[in-house]
Amino acid sequence: MTETTNNTVTDERADLLQTLAKHRHFLRFTTRDLTDEQAGQRTTASELCLGGLIKHVTSTERGWANFIEQGTSAMPDFDSVTEADYARRADDFRMLPGETLEDVLAAYEEVANRTDELVAKLPDLNASHPLPKAPWFEPDAQWSARRVLLHIIAETAQHAGHADIIRESLDGQKSMG
Repeated sequence: MTETTNNTVTDERADLLQTLAKHRHFLRFTTRDLTDEQAGQRTTASELCLGGLIKHVTSTERGWANFIEQGTSAMPDFDSVTEADYARRADDFRMLPGETLEDVLAAYEEVANRTDELVAKLPDLNASHPLPKAPWFEPDAQWSARRVLLHIIAETAQHAGHADIIRESLDGQKSMG
């Protein structure tokens, strides 16, 4: 059972939220003191840039939070994804004209707050939903809210590491070492 004291989560959820907060911090920290142009600059052979990584993590976290709340209907089956969907998804990895780092970070903060509130209020971390059909998921697999949160943490940590490499390539600044 979840206990709260003065709006503070005091069970396993606190560990999950603290871990997620740490990795979110490292991801955001990679953008300190950057211009919008720098946040959109590619520094490696990949298409990744710092602003795009944060956009991607924001979109991914939003999608998984929707999955916790709404179940499978929040995510399309792989078979129904169109070329236009792929093109929109690719835009998550780059800064588009008119986008600012400030706006990207604000959107991430909004999604993070929503996820944190959701985790704090979930009646049961074991509640699960079937995953949508996709080649990267086991057939007929189900993920609990706990498993989804662990996935969000892993995604955030992985991309914080990518962001650290991009930032160091950009101007020599390090975030984690």
